[in-house]
Amino acid sequence: MSISKVESIPVRIKRDEAYLGGIPVAADPQAYFTRPPYRALYSACFETAFVKISTADGVIGWGEALAPVAPEVVCTIIDQLLTPALLGRDPLDGNALWNLMYDLMRERGYYGGFMLDAISACDIALWDLRGKLLGQPVYKLLGGAFRERVPCYVSGLPRPTAEGRVELALDYVARGFDAFKLAAGHGVRADAASAKSLRDALGDEATLLLDAHWVYSLDEAVQLGQALADLGAGFFEAPINPEDVESHAQLAAAVALPIAHGETERTRYQFRPWLMQKAADILQPDVGRAGISEVLKIAAMAEAFNVKMAPHLSVGLGVCIAASIHAAAAIPNLYLLEYQPPVFEIANLLLKSPLTCEKGHYAIPSSAGLGVELDDGRLGALQA
Repeated sequence: MSISKVESIPVRIKRDEAYLGGIPVAADPQAYFTRPPYRALYSACFETAFVKISTADGVIGWGEALAPVAPEVVCTIIDQLLTPALLGRDPLDGNALWNLMYDLMRERGYYGGFMLDAISACDIALWDLRGKLLGQPVYKLLGGAFRERVPCYVSGLPRPTAEGRVELALDYVARGFDAFKLAAGHGVRADAASAKSLRDALGDEATLLLDAHWVYSLDEAVQLGQALADLGAGFFEAPINPEDVESHAQLAAAVALPIAHGETERTRYQFRPWLMQKAADILQPDVGRAGISEVLKIAAMAEAFNVKMAPHLSVGLGVCIAASIHAAAAIPNLYLLEYQPPVFEIANLLLKSPLTCEKGHYAIPSSAGLGVELDDGRLGALQA
């Protein structure tokens, strides 16, 4: 039994509403844009990179990288660097294969970014493949589930006004959801007011989270953090530039509020200083950027520091979502998993059998592997 074929698939799917709101007028579906006050590039499409790893006897494992920008970069790394290393290898050699892929470019300084995104896609596909070969769901291979369902929070509330965000949140409350994250970064006073309007509408029992997208200085973050602490917020995510571990440590010491960090990091090595310096109370690796294998290792390391996990899950589609659910089920120190309703809807359009998220919880797929299969026909029809 060996790996006989590795195929990468860059994907762009047209959408009417971008992450965090509307889409600027642009004729070119491959055009990228910024959304002030945020500095990162965004796409007018749902973009991702799938990978399909096959054995000689026709068993297939699906993987996906979180690739919201330039998915072709991830696919090129898979095709030119990772595929030659994987062909002919035993797919059951999971840890050995992860280390094999990681070591290929490690000495050249490529131990993050697109390189790890590509490794993560292959790692997810290998877990799916192993589950199918062994006839077990992935969470079983990870050591079993710590919970029957995976708790989640509604992320983003993409409406331009406080009234609109409250209305959207109340709609989800009526459907049984009770945890919400605001996409913030619009100034300390504006963010504090937005959070307060949500708290006033939802009451004290709802879980309120805030993502600042790295726009604040330390002083500003302390001011906003204190306001969020007064509102009983669950965490303050990405307040300061992601490279600045020391300022996050000072912030964590200054406010009685959990500081969350992690979607920018890929490995246990990158998370280690955050734990050592007590700069984060909640870690947020993304399975589409770290892979299932590494997320479980990060979780084990965090557990030793009494730090919880809230895996990031933004625009990953069906395979990435399923992988995140399996990983979250198998993590003892889980806080919450992210839930993006518009992304979830698109993801299910690509799957032969849909994933389920109801009343604040994901259902854990129970069939062999990740429990999802991409529909090639629908994927081709939806491509931009």
